[in-house]
Parts: sequence; C-alpha cells; structure tokens
Amino acid sequence: MASDKDRIPFRVTPMLATLVREPFHKPGWIYEEKYDGYRILAYKEGERVTLVSRNGNDRTATYAPVARAIQQLRMRTLLLDGEVVAFDSKGISRFQLLQEGSRATAYAVFDCLYSSGRDLRHETLQIRRPAAESAIDKAEALMISRRLAENGLEAFKVAKQKGYEGVVAKDLSAPYIEGRSSKWLKVKVHQEEEMVIGGFTKPEGSRRYFGALLLGAYEDGKLRYVGKVGTGFNENTLASLYQKFRPLVQAKPAFVDPPREKGITYLKPKLVAQISFQEWTADRKLRQPVYLGLRDDKRPEEVQLPAKGTV
Repeated sequence: MASDKDRIPFRVTPMLATLVREPFHKPGWIYEEKYDGYRILAYKEGERVTLVSRNGNDRTATYAPVARAIQQLRMRTLLLDGEVVAFDSKGISRFQLLQEGSRATAYAVFDCLYSSGRDLRHETLQIRRPAAESAIDKAEALMISRRLAENGLEAFKVAKQKGYEGVVAKDLSAPYIEGRSSKWLKVKVHQEEEMVIGGFTKPEGSRRYFGALLLGAYEDGKLRYVGKVGTGFNENTLASLYQKFRPLVQAKPAFVDPPREKGITYLKPKLVAQISFQEWTADRKLRQPVYLGLRDDKRPEEVQLPAKGTV
C-alpha cells in the first residue's frame, strides 16, 4: 500500500507527437525509434504500481510482468512514460504480436516525469531522459527507448533499413507538454493508422463469420468510408471479432458515403482497428490494407480522416 508521502500528487495525459511527412534534422533534437505498441504511463507509489493507457484505462493486470518489474525498482515514487511492446525475432516491435500475446512484453521507457518526490514535468528532456535511464537501470522487462543516429536524416535511414515503424524526433530543451505538441514530431516508415469498423461483408469460400471489414474515419463529425480489409485474420480472430460485432449490428450505415454493394452488415461505429497499408489513394481510400488488431485506447471519434492534399 502507498502511504500519503508515497503518492504522486498529480495524474497526466501523455505528450503526443505531431505527424510530419518528411524526415528532417534540427540541432538540439534527438531521434528515437517509433514503437508499434501500447502507450503506457507507469505510476510507482511505494509498493503500488499502476499502468494507465493513453485514454485513462488501468492496464496493470494486462501487463503484469511490466508492473512487477517496476515494483522492484529502487525509487519509492516514480512516474515513467513509455510503450509496452512485443518484438519479433528480428527485434522489431509488432502490434499484432502484442495483441496475440504470443511473445513476452517489454516496456520501452522514454521519459520520467516524477522521481523520488521530485516533479520533473517542467524540466527539459535533457534532464528527464537521463532520469529515466537511471531509474530503470538494467531491470528485466524494462528498456530505455532506442536512440538512432544523431542526425535526423540518418536516423530515418536507419529506421528504414531496420524495418522500424518510424522515428520520433524530440526537442531536448522542451518540458513535458500534455497533449499533442510540436516539440515531439514523428515520421513514419510504415503506414499504420487506427480506423473505425462500420460493417462487414459476407464470407466467401471456406471462410467463416465474415469476409472483410468496412473501415471509416471521421471528417467534420461524419464517418466517411475509406475501404475494406479482408486480410490479417486467422480463425480465432474471425470468431472473436464476430462475437463482438453481434450486439453492434444496425440496419442503416453509419457512413455518410457507404459502399454500393450487396451483402453488407452494418455496425454501430464503436470499435477501432489498427490497420497497416501501403498508401492513401488520391480519393482517400486505403491501398492494400491489412488488419493488425483492435485498439481500446482510442475513441472512434478521435479517428480523423487526413485532410485533402495531405495524403
């Protein structure tokens, strides 16, 4: 149990990076690997550890090995920011592996906001990152986020060669700013986005449950159709998703521009899927999408369609 002196006197919402289209280099910035996992804030208050997702859900039980590792750290009070990830055999984080639970999880820490009674939010990243490194030391299941090359353009090349999801560039002179910030910028190597599930098609051939998912994103408060995804599923995924879909079935489409085809079952837009894809087409549809998993750390209304001319 945490005594009053062990309690961290605040809760935060995570600092979020702003997406930019091209890699860049700026003096005074560092360049880290962009991980493909779940953003987690870790609060250590005495013996008590709480893992919180970006939208405030308690994930302590879900990632119990990470919580236990943090509990063993020497600081009585600690607030870390990072990403829970699962790595493939090449050391690349894969959201799909995290969803499947088939690999051990690790917590890639990239910030420290509170340590041993000291509030670090207003300190620069140049102070906070070493505090994070010192806090986790060499603890099992914990790692410091990988820094890439000193030059941002070289860092992007490394990320591309290694097959990482992308690069996160951070201004070393910046304090911790809750919410979206221009002091953290991200450049993607692979296209991945969250999409709202608005329906499904009938299965064909030997496939059971459903054929493809109809995907959408919001623009001006309206859900717009962006294409369908029919790959990335195994039998267990098909069955599990179908059970989640059953209470969400509705007669009318939530899309303002539904596809014109037969055999569609429409759903209330309550579920968000992680989708990888090759690119956006000129008419803002997904090219070659693949289903990776469901996300419960983002509300459907947060899934926004990119503005025309930016894809």
